[in-house]
Amino acid sequence: MLIRIGFEITVDCPKPTPMLLALYARPSNDRRTVGSDQIQMEPATAVGEYLDMFGNRCARVQMPKGITTIWSDCIVDDTGQPDEFDWNARQHDIMELPIETLPYLTGSRYWESDELVGKAWDLFGITPPGWARVQVISNWVHNHVMFGYQFGRPTKTAVDVFREGTGVCRDFAHLFIAMCRAMNFPARYVSGYLSDIGATAEGAGDFCAWSEVFLEGRWHVFDARHNTPRIGRIPMVRGRDAADVAMIAAFGDYQLTHFKVWIDEIEEVASESALIAALQSRPAAEALVLAPSSGRLII
Repeated sequence: MLIRIGFEITVDCPKPTPMLLALYARPSNDRRTVGSDQIQMEPATAVGEYLDMFGNRCARVQMPKGITTIWSDCIVDDTGQPDEFDWNARQHDIMELPIETLPYLTGSRYWESDELVGKAWDLFGITPPGWARVQVISNWVHNHVMFGYQFGRPTKTAVDVFREGTGVCRDFAHLFIAMCRAMNFPARYVSGYLSDIGATAEGAGDFCAWSEVFLEGRWHVFDARHNTPRIGRIPMVRGRDAADVAMIAAFGDYQLTHFKVWIDEIEEVASESALIAALQSRPAAEALVLAPSSGRLII
């Protein structure tokens, strides 16, 4: 399945402002890319690329004074299969877990571990360990948190979500991750593109946050907000929580004035050159036009 992915973001800086951007698709040996997935800047600005401590592709840029548009547009070859489901996947004992999974067991910026451990065991301690327990956690978060963009705020932690029962997709992920770690499951935060292919009663594709849990020797996708397998999930970044993988980290003031994302299935064609030709103009996806707002961190 061929899926066109991209974004267009406009920022307005009162003076030259350094920024770190986590806006690339996650490197993958299993997914072919047609065209360039590089971050483009208008006006042209040098973009320095690097890998962070979690293996995410990131960029460092010096935004010029004034209005700058950041964009990317390419085509990826996706399997077209929904998220995998394995009810028999077992939970590992702590001592047999791979070393690289251990950082995803402990507290992090958006999980105050001391406050949720007891609540998690009270809620889920009677469920069988393994996939079944993780699925029960996902069901609980899905049923007890109300989604709404008006409920999002950058300081909202897993405990806040637990108490308030509201949030955006990153809040669903944070509470789910917190409950999983409290039950000794390595769990990590993921964000990226999520399509509406095959979905019902959904809006257009968008950036979205979800989670991955380590079971039966590998990481598995769980999405407590949607709580159903989805097609067209393209990871961009992974970390302990959203603080590790902010899309934009600015070292100075700026205003975000325009934000547009597309992730659309396209028809198969005979040649790659025809696909590249299709990338000559950006999709006319509906833009989220924001009232001017300043910020330092977009996560």
